[in-house]
Amino acid sequence: MPFPDESAHPLPVVDYQDTWPREFERVAARLRPALGDLAVAVDHVGSTAVPGLAAKDCVDVQVRMSSLDEARDVPLLAAIGFRCRPEPWNRSELSLGHRDSKLVFAPPVGARRCNVHLRVHGRPNARYALLFRDYLRADATARDAWGAFKRRLAESVPSGLADYGQIKAPATDALMAGAEHWAARTGWTPK
Repeated sequence: MPFPDESAHPLPVVDYQDTWPREFERVAARLRPALGDLAVAVDHVGSTAVPGLAAKDCVDVQVRMSSLDEARDVPLLAAIGFRCRPEPWNRSELSLGHRDSKLVFAPPVGARRCNVHLRVHGRPNARYALLFRDYLRADATARDAWGAFKRRLAESVPSGLADYGQIKAPATDALMAGAEHWAARTGWTPK
C-alpha cells in the first residue's frame, strides 16, 4: 500500500496525552521479539515521550541496534507489517554536525500512528534523540516554550509536514544547544 502524502495536510499539535506511554509500550512489545538480540534498547523518544509537552499525535520509537543492515532489518520489520519509509530522510540524518545512518519505518496499515527509527547504539544521532527527550523532561521552562513554539508553527504552516519540518529544524538546533549545556552541567549521559 502506498504511503499517504503527509506533506499536503495541516498538522495538529495536541496537548500531551496520558495514553502515549502505553501506546509506545504496545509498539515496543511488537518490535522487541522481531529484532531479538539486534536491538540493544527500544526507547520512547520525541515529543510524545515528554510528559506535559504538546505534540503531533505520532509516537516516535527509537530502536538502538548493534548495527544497521538494510538487507537484514527491512525484512525483519516487514514480517510484522512495518514498512520502510521511502522518503529521502529515511536513510541518514545530521545531528549536531554528525551524519549518521538510520532507517525509519511506518506502522502496519490501520495500526497506531508512529515512526520507528532504527539507529546504531552509541552513535551521535541515537544520543541526540535521548538528550532531546531527557532535557525537555528535566526543564519545564524549555518544555513549555518548545510546546508553544510548535503550536504556533503548526498553526502558521498550513502546507503540512515538509514545511513544518524545514522551519522547525533551525529552532531544534537552538534547543539542542541548550540541551548540550544542560547535559554538561548535570553530567547527563545516555542510558
